[in-house]
Amino acid sequence: MSANASTAEPMGKRSKRAAPTMAGSKAERRFAFLFVMPAVLLVLVFRIIPLIWGFFLSLTDWRGLGEANFIGIGNYQQMVGDPNFQASMVNTFVLLATLPIWIMLPMLLAILIHQGVPGGKLFRAVYFFPAVLSSVIVGSIFNVVLRYDGSFNALLGMFGINAVDWLGDSNTALFSLIGVQLWATFGMSLLIFLAGLSTVPKEMLEAARLDGAKLWQIWVFVIIPSLRPIIEFVAVVTTIGVLTNMFGLIYVLTAGGPGTATTLPEFLIWLEQGRLNRPGYAAAISMVLFAFMAGIAYLQIRIMSRNANL
Repeated sequence: MSANASTAEPMGKRSKRAAPTMAGSKAERRFAFLFVMPAVLLVLVFRIIPLIWGFFLSLTDWRGLGEANFIGIGNYQQMVGDPNFQASMVNTFVLLATLPIWIMLPMLLAILIHQGVPGGKLFRAVYFFPAVLSSVIVGSIFNVVLRYDGSFNALLGMFGINAVDWLGDSNTALFSLIGVQLWATFGMSLLIFLAGLSTVPKEMLEAARLDGAKLWQIWVFVIIPSLRPIIEFVAVVTTIGVLTNMFGLIYVLTAGGPGTATTLPEFLIWLEQGRLNRPGYAAAISMVLFAFMAGIAYLQIRIMSRNANL
């Protein structure tokens, strides 16, 4: 009896001591929940609810006024035969084909700056400066630079090269737009790569140099593999950015033209919503664009994760 009592007493004390710990953990969870709630509410109000409403709207023929008649997948069927939508998707695939440049250029420049190239701090500031400019300002600048009688053609004329209508020719307009957007945004990716380079162990670089590795071998076999998580992040963020953040530049530089040469889905959504007053059809295009971006990002993450496990 005494042995059992002595055994039961410490257990009772332990349970009493454990109770405040459990109560404390519950209080901590409630406290953490209060901190998370504002962010959850913001995502819910400004992301989830508009997404659900947009999907519902894409199933109607609503034109901004009056009742919204449910038409099912009618808007999506219309997209299949819409030449404007088809042109915007072709332009999107051309844009995505240039993504390796959007990733490799800032990465290589970041490596050069990190390796101590003369004037590295100045180059860092110069490369990042366009990223703080609005798309309207960038577009206004390049409207002057790239027009037929602009400064870029004047510079080419000094070398005997004929003037090109960079923004008015359907063969060059989209690539000119891509070049301007790349110039305006790659500085942010460069800073991200510079931050990633600061985490590369110096011991690995010194060991590679002592083993007689050449500079390009250090880049290919030491630095770039160490930057794999950064490359994955930049690839996904850049993909989403080029598909959703070029509206201002398109509006100022080309207005989607000539014809549909520079029309991207986000600009087409504005045209359908604002000019043609077809919110239902615009919502359907936005749903397709959302699904397309989500699918591309998912594939990028899967491919890169699979390569990381090899």
